[in-house]
Amino acid sequence: MTMKSLIASLTQQEDLNFLLTNRVPRAALTRFMGWLSKIENPLVRDFSIGCWKLFSDLDLSEAKKTQFRSLHDCFVRELKPGLRPFDPDPSIVASPSDGIVGAHGTIKDGELYQIKGAPYSLLDLVGDPALVETHRNGKFVTLRLTSSMYHRFHAPHDAHVERVTLIHGDTWNVNPIALKRIERLFCKNERAVIRTRLRNGDALTLVPVAAILVASIRLHFLDLVLNSQTEGALQFPCDVDVTRGEELGWFEHGSTIILLAPEHFELCDNVRESGRIRAGEPLLRIPRA
Repeated sequence: MTMKSLIASLTQQEDLNFLLTNRVPRAALTRFMGWLSKIENPLVRDFSIGCWKLFSDLDLSEAKKTQFRSLHDCFVRELKPGLRPFDPDPSIVASPSDGIVGAHGTIKDGELYQIKGAPYSLLDLVGDPALVETHRNGKFVTLRLTSSMYHRFHAPHDAHVERVTLIHGDTWNVNPIALKRIERLFCKNERAVIRTRLRNGDALTLVPVAAILVASIRLHFLDLVLNSQTEGALQFPCDVDVTRGEELGWFEHGSTIILLAPEHFELCDNVRESGRIRAGEPLLRIPRA
């Protein structure tokens, strides 16, 4: 058995996986990884990326660069041009990122779920009663980005960004093993609430959720990196127009994005739990008038 297959076998054991990725000093480990990943030293870079490949299915063949300055530079890599075309149909809300589809469906009177049988409150997630009313019986889709995926996320449709709210929190792992064991996990982790409105007036909200080894979300239109060290005002009024496919920012590692949409939106046929989806592929459909 190779070292990689041995590691894969061990991490598939749920108790051990949960222990190694959660029952550790999460905040300290996340800060350490943030520091380590930005060291621009060839030995540190090569060793770090080599370890990363051991623990994941990292594939850099789509990357625009062939050489990286640091582990962080590899984490947030750009792709070769044209690899993530966004569906041009104006009735389609595209996936903002690569990801694995998690829980999705209809929000029932302000309640949604992280996995089957594990509900959580929309108010606990977004922290704003007015926004809860906007999406009280709407649709939601959860997208999980694994550590080896493309980590940048994009505008799913032409939209106007109205406000971003940072909600401080923990750094639990967001993999399915943790979602089964930690109640209301998404409501406990560091996250941003990005409120946008489509040109037809429909509200579309993105909630990037950070996790262990992540806890930093870069947003280009604010020119900020939001994380646990962000101080002062945690609400950022915006007046920014973005176009479908425009890059909004990135995670420092893998994590989760939750999309909240109006009640009349429909889930596209390709949205299936545990299915893989790429940035730009159909996610939600806006019924034609």
